[in-house]
Amino acid sequence: MKAISILGSTGSIGCNTLKVVEHLKDFRVVALGAGRNTEKLAEQIAKFKPELVAVETEDCAEDLLRRISNFKFQIPKIEIGETGLIRVATHEQAETIVSATVGAVGFVPTLRALEAGKRVALANKETLVMAGELMTETARKNNAEILPVDSEHNAIHQCLRGESGGEVRRLILTASGGPFRTKTRREIENATREEALNHPTWRMGDKITIDCATLMNKGLEVIEASWLFGFPATEIAVVVHPQSVVHSMVEMVDGSIIAQMGVTDMRHAIQYALTFPKRQANCLPPLDFAKLAQLTFEEPDREKFPCLALAYKALQIGGTMPAVLNAANEIAVAAFLENKIRLSDIPVIIESVMNEHESKPAASLEIVLETDVQARKQAIMKSEKNASAN
Repeated sequence: MKAISILGSTGSIGCNTLKVVEHLKDFRVVALGAGRNTEKLAEQIAKFKPELVAVETEDCAEDLLRRISNFKFQIPKIEIGETGLIRVATHEQAETIVSATVGAVGFVPTLRALEAGKRVALANKETLVMAGELMTETARKNNAEILPVDSEHNAIHQCLRGESGGEVRRLILTASGGPFRTKTRREIENATREEALNHPTWRMGDKITIDCATLMNKGLEVIEASWLFGFPATEIAVVVHPQSVVHSMVEMVDGSIIAQMGVTDMRHAIQYALTFPKRQANCLPPLDFAKLAQLTFEEPDREKFPCLALAYKALQIGGTMPAVLNAANEIAVAAFLENKIRLSDIPVIIESVMNEHESKPAASLEIVLETDVQARKQAIMKSEKNASAN
């Protein structure tokens, strides 16, 4: 039995990971890290019986303890906050760590997992956006492994199996286009929270769904792809593919295109990362080509979706700029979800924070974290200013 820990176990990726674990039957869950959803975590504890769990606060720990105190088996040790997530990520028995938290909260625990030489199945793209060089170098030094869980990067990883780097011309990330693909700039500007959260293809958490609505999610994926596969921004393209059947592609120097296709279910990518380099049968239905009405592709509209251009700009500047992009985006998205700012204010706030930042090498954890803190402070002030103006 292979031991596994999950950071973000009560979120969409975490819950799907546990479904995959149930199907495979050769993985043992030793630790679970969650936030505030103690009801869901209690259900997971009852089914998987981990030795260790982590929650966000002391109040959450007390609530969880009330929910599990009558269990007929030995209840797990409960840890708190970032310290707890780090202990989940570095559990001595865990061979694979699924990093599925949302936002910067997963940054330090994922780094510690790599320092401990773990295999990291990475769904938390913000960790590579904030400090790609630090993460990849840490993995190299400690013989750790990063396997992508995001469907796009997972697809690229599959397409590159057995291919020589010198034979690849560019990576092509596909995007669904989100809920506003066919909307006008004015419609996007006046979009409601509910409209932005109505993703046409995937069901995800609120933050990542808003990122998909602004195409920032694709921008973050461009930065992540650069660090995962070693390609510059000029060799990473984005194409809108509303059907979400082709998960991403690789173009070879001779013009050949290798594409990874499949049903729109994250369990495929999760299982691939858990079982790599082997493939095992899963419980998903096969892709039925006879039922596919059409597959369409189009260029993303960077005027309607300026967040994508901002991400490319941050990657090209490098250093601490991607961390600034990520921090400002998280703050702006939170303000939108609280109905304080408009959707169109998000890129305005991000660009303003980026323009005031002088990038420097992201050479250490301390530099990255300090950059993150300062960018968040600036973004909060700008969000409050925008809120009062609306």
